[in-house]
Amino acid sequence: MNQTSTYRPTYLWLITLTAALGGFLFGYDWVVIGGAKPFYEPYFNITSVADQGWGTSSALVGCMIGAAGCIFLSDRLGRKRLLIAAGFLFSLSAVGTALAVSFFGFNLYRILGGVAMGIALNLSPLYISEMSPAEKRGRMVTINQLLIMFGVLLAQVVNWQISLLDNGLVEGASFDQIAASWSGQEGWRWMFGAEVIPAALFFILMFFVPESTRWLIKNGQIEEARRVLVKLGGTDYAEDSIRETQSTLRKGDESQINLGALLLPKILRLLALGIFLAFLQQWSGINVVIYYAADIFQAAGFTLKQMMLNIVVIGGVMVASVFVTLATVDKYGRKTILLTCLAAMTLLYAGIGYSFYADLGGGMVVVLVLANVMFYSISLAPLLWVLLSEIFPTRVRGAAISIGALAHWIGNFTLTYFFPAIKENLGWANNFWLYGAICAMGFLILWKVLPETKGKSLEELDRELS
Repeated sequence: MNQTSTYRPTYLWLITLTAALGGFLFGYDWVVIGGAKPFYEPYFNITSVADQGWGTSSALVGCMIGAAGCIFLSDRLGRKRLLIAAGFLFSLSAVGTALAVSFFGFNLYRILGGVAMGIALNLSPLYISEMSPAEKRGRMVTINQLLIMFGVLLAQVVNWQISLLDNGLVEGASFDQIAASWSGQEGWRWMFGAEVIPAALFFILMFFVPESTRWLIKNGQIEEARRVLVKLGGTDYAEDSIRETQSTLRKGDESQINLGALLLPKILRLLALGIFLAFLQQWSGINVVIYYAADIFQAAGFTLKQMMLNIVVIGGVMVASVFVTLATVDKYGRKTILLTCLAAMTLLYAGIGYSFYADLGGGMVVVLVLANVMFYSISLAPLLWVLLSEIFPTRVRGAAISIGALAHWIGNFTLTYFFPAIKENLGWANNFWLYGAICAMGFLILWKVLPETKGKSLEELDRELS
């Protein structure tokens, strides 16, 4: 099928950017906790390692619930309805967290926001993938990652700017002084509450985009799919797309969730690959840098205001790095980029660990951390979702991606919740050396088993891989 000559990009960009707002909200909700952490902990008088880990990771429990729900609901209800629900939950969580007066209430609304995060991170890239032609799919799905990084950056800028509003907060303030300050009483609430504006916008705009055409075809709504495909690329494009999608669906699979197909040996191997990629993305350690950036930079000798600024710089690097992925993902391929960046991250983690071991100073730590964030943001951050949206066959794609997303959140939760205890036992140097070893292992395994998927339609990949 010649998609390039007939495809109309404007409509694709509009629906892609709308769906990618889910990624933007995920990015904001993902890291706002890191900048708010130095202020809400004194407010709630959080001093134990267990409570510190729970406050940082409670949203991830919601993420696991959202991802698990998508296993059973994304193929039954479609992508659009669940993304609308995510927009509502993002809005509710932003308001509830900002108004929380107890640690229990704070975590309850964080969990609700986590459910939205689990849905959005799962279905936004899936939706975009199913609406995009093969030669543009890697770039369009990466747009979702770009908006995630913009959400990350916005959260870090908002946190930084709100912290600067507190003129009474002196450098070196004690735990009790922070608790009594404006930042410790009110400032952190605005960090969470600011999310309600983009969340409400996402909720409203999702009513105006179509359902995924592949989901419509899979569920027998051929005329509705044809109407959307004509709008995307004209009559010939629509007929070719419908015919190709139908050819990959086995008889009887079109209108039901075929979870039994997940147990077929070839699909089990793809699931194992997806789960490995999800855990690798998390256990590569970068979320420790995101969630615990304040602790890392404090250990490296920075003041509170310097820490907040360094966190903003991390967000800027993450945004800039995704433009590299946009320029290279459909040119050099997913596997080449992943292997190159995993090798670089292995070496950088060795350097970060040595910097703490030899006490080389904060400047060296910042440079190495920023370089590591750059390579992660070029590779593992966006390409996990590109690959998960490509390697599974149409008849089980929604459920299979949801399983991969659930693995992602289990990896995220275990890393984040147990990090304070791991750091106390291993120390900073050994902690970062451990992440370097994980990246090295990931390089070797992906070099052996990861297929290249660039430039192939989802239907071609369906035939080749499953």
